[in-house]
Amino acid sequence: MLTSDFDYHLPPELIASEPLAERSASRMMVLHRKAGRIEHRMFREIGEFISREAGDMLVLNDTRVVPARYFTDRGHEVLRLQILTPTRWRCMVKPGKKFRLGHTLLIGEVTGTVVEIMEDNGDRIIEFDRVVDESKHGHLALPHYMGRDDQPADRERYQTVFARSEGSIAAPTAGLHFTPDVLSPLPHTFVTLHVGVGTFQPVKVENIADHKMHSEVYEVSAATAQAVQGARRVIPVGTTALRTLETVARDHGRVIATQGSTDIFIHPGFEFRVAGGLLTNFHLPKSTLIMLVSAFAGKELVMQAYEEAIRERYRFFSYGDCMLIV
Repeated sequence: MLTSDFDYHLPPELIASEPLAERSASRMMVLHRKAGRIEHRMFREIGEFISREAGDMLVLNDTRVVPARYFTDRGHEVLRLQILTPTRWRCMVKPGKKFRLGHTLLIGEVTGTVVEIMEDNGDRIIEFDRVVDESKHGHLALPHYMGRDDQPADRERYQTVFARSEGSIAAPTAGLHFTPDVLSPLPHTFVTLHVGVGTFQPVKVENIADHKMHSEVYEVSAATAQAVQGARRVIPVGTTALRTLETVARDHGRVIATQGSTDIFIHPGFEFRVAGGLLTNFHLPKSTLIMLVSAFAGKELVMQAYEEAIRERYRFFSYGDCMLIV
């Protein structure tokens, strides 16, 4: 299949650059896969579709977003991808031509030096003379389509209410709709997948089979593995939770307690072993995420649903509305 097969036109005003005042006030499109039917609901009604008695189990990603974006004294950008040691980071940098081997930079009062340039992707290894003050100099790396820098309010709002395991560059946005009151009566459990730089990378190849995914670290606990194995229907909350479960099932035959890294790329033709439903936001055109959703619900139905979401003026992307696929 071609990347262009997953394109659509989105009016810019439908991009949600700011969150709603209330998390659970989002709209929720319900996509009935077998019937090919589309239903328009509110997110706070999700309990009507999830039943403990029927053996349903929501699986959420409890990763916590960290301030990964930094600016040097010259206004250049450093995006921290990985903390190798407290003073040694793997980073993406902009503009790349300024960060030559041996280049020094200042973040606040801390001096960093480019000690290595990765040949495969141009990432830099930067060694600092002491620990950078994250609370003072770190910024959330909000997606570019929001068209704005992070604000103090984003520290709480661009974070799920159940976030606890630090390590993500971006939020698992399908989980942003939940409040404790909405979540607590629903059967649920957690996995951890730290969202990496791959969430920002567009698909640049013509044939989707040629795309290479960035690797991300995950963990599944024994309690979660038991909950998933005992469920009749598993409903991942977000593409990150789905990718974690399907990776483990692919590698081990079923969901077990384990940890590792995954670069799984789910697109039409993929055989799902775990997911029986999916809660997800609306995704960028030609992205790996819309390809994943198309694999799960069928490309024709998904593209039809996106057209209807545009007609109905749904809010798109990270701070936008959601879709429940059942």
